[in-house]
Amino acid sequence: MAKTNVKKKKKVNVEAYGQAHIHASFNNIIISLTNNNGQVISWSSAGKMGFRGSKKNTPYAAQLAAADCSKEAYENGLRKVKVFVKGPGAGRESAIRTIHNSGIIVTEIVDTTPLPHNGCRPPKRRRV
Repeated sequence: MAKTNVKKKKKVNVEAYGQAHIHASFNNIIISLTNNNGQVISWSSAGKMGFRGSKKNTPYAAQLAAADCSKEAYENGLRKVKVFVKGPGAGRESAIRTIHNSGIIVTEIVDTTPLPHNGCRPPKRRRV
């Protein structure tokens, strides 16, 4: 007889003020709501919501993921967030708007998208 592996949910200290981290890549969007120590209260992504392929990088998928994530965090007691947005994806604004509409007040928006300092070497010139 095989053992059933039941994971116990880790208890996270939820204050009224926290942070929202939105990672919007070209393929997916991941939203994490954390307390000020960085411990995740709730998270969601477009893939978790059931979207596959190119549908994951749409504003609608970001909207559903943000609604799912913020609903759980609001029930736990999160009321205000500072939003950190990273990446060039399509659902950045709609995710922020949905978090605000779900009852969580957005106090500040910070763009933490990494910028290359001259980046990597470009491919050699095409000869035709």
